[in-house]
Amino acid sequence: MGALGRVLLWLQLCALTRAAYKLWIPNTDFEAAANWSQNRTPCAGAAVKFPANKMVSVLVREGHSISDMLLPRDGEFVLASGAGFSAPDAGRDPDCGTGAPALFLDPDRFSWHDPRLWRSGDAARGLFSVDAERVPCRHDDVVFPSDASFRVGLGPGARPARVRSVRALGQTFTRDEDLAAFLASRAGRLRFHGPGALSVGPGGCADASGCVCGNTEALPWICEALLQPLGGRCPPAACHDALRPEGQCCDLCGAIVSLTHGPTFDIERYRARLLQVFLPQYQGLQVAVSKVPRPPRPRGTAGAEADTDTEIQVVLTETGPETGGAGRLARALLADVAEHGEALGVLSATARESGAPVGDGSAQGLDGSGLRAELAGGVTAGLFLLLLALVAGALLLRRAPRLRWSRRDEAAPAPVVDPLGFSNPVFDVAGSAEPPPATKVENSSTSRSYFVNPLFAEAEA
Repeated sequence: MGALGRVLLWLQLCALTRAAYKLWIPNTDFEAAANWSQNRTPCAGAAVKFPANKMVSVLVREGHSISDMLLPRDGEFVLASGAGFSAPDAGRDPDCGTGAPALFLDPDRFSWHDPRLWRSGDAARGLFSVDAERVPCRHDDVVFPSDASFRVGLGPGARPARVRSVRALGQTFTRDEDLAAFLASRAGRLRFHGPGALSVGPGGCADASGCVCGNTEALPWICEALLQPLGGRCPPAACHDALRPEGQCCDLCGAIVSLTHGPTFDIERYRARLLQVFLPQYQGLQVAVSKVPRPPRPRGTAGAEADTDTEIQVVLTETGPETGGAGRLARALLADVAEHGEALGVLSATARESGAPVGDGSAQGLDGSGLRAELAGGVTAGLFLLLLALVAGALLLRRAPRLRWSRRDEAAPAPVVDPLGFSNPVFDVAGSAEPPPATKVENSSTSRSYFVNPLFAEAEA
């Protein structure tokens, strides 16, 4: 069995143990244009210069004609079959030797903590990962391609990067002592550097509901590496009241649905449900689903929600010019939980949504969700009806399931009663079905102006 076959077999075993894998992308190959100052492989007759004070392993796949070469202080060339170096041919590319030599870029520029340098093995169209989970998590298997040379900086060394296993140079390391011996060898020192440490631990994620990534403490280094090309600052969000999911470096526009789950919840089955049932109906959206630490809740929270320190985070973000799709999908997911929550193993759900796109100065669509309030002619009447409905509203809100839909700037979202068939033309709000009592669902409107008149809901009932 060849090297590629062994890697494929190993990846299949990873899938059987519910272990995800992360594949390292960049390399230090001689023929990779991105490794050279001129963004091209040195042409025939060129002078070549490597950083003198750097260690590097360079894979050479082809034959090259060069006029001069400055070698690194410590390094190696790995020559593929037929590869090598020769003196320049005077009859070839006469303009190549003029000008500055081709400089091999700093091989130490690649950091383990840079999310851009990894590719997830379970990537699928429509799915993405928050920044912390783009870097290998503690339950992941890490793969360095056997057909490329590489060099990885392990970070500042405050805490070892821990993963399930590491595969490099055709070997798979699952024990710390074996990995430590490899890292201390010359081959290991040529490929891994820095004060940081790397360790491995047995077992993938054995919980069908998913496992927390474990990169919370490394998030500052992850964000530093990710934002370095931007001067260390996040780009401005394209919407008002942008959201920052757990594990994300910068704010984004869209919606976040948080699920409290029971013992029968299966995170892979839920991902598949989103991809097959919901995303085809909402073009231009991407979704990230993962288990994250549960944020602190106010005192007095009771029931299953208070008995766990984790939750399922569903992040919906818009990639196209259309806006409002994330909010509509979030409400569809809440309705899905209301109807099928027990079968899915979901106990309750809440949602948050970002605001309108930046530059939209209209009074409509403040939440970017399509819930528009036309208040010009109805403010006085609305206030009068609210005063009359205080007592009836309190009784109805006490009986109705709690639906919460919050904005970031609202400290305590107000409960909203499900409409029971009455459609107020002033507010242009469609009715919704009442969820079954077996499932608790929380929802709240991001529109400060949207409400359902409980007096009319009582009369309709």
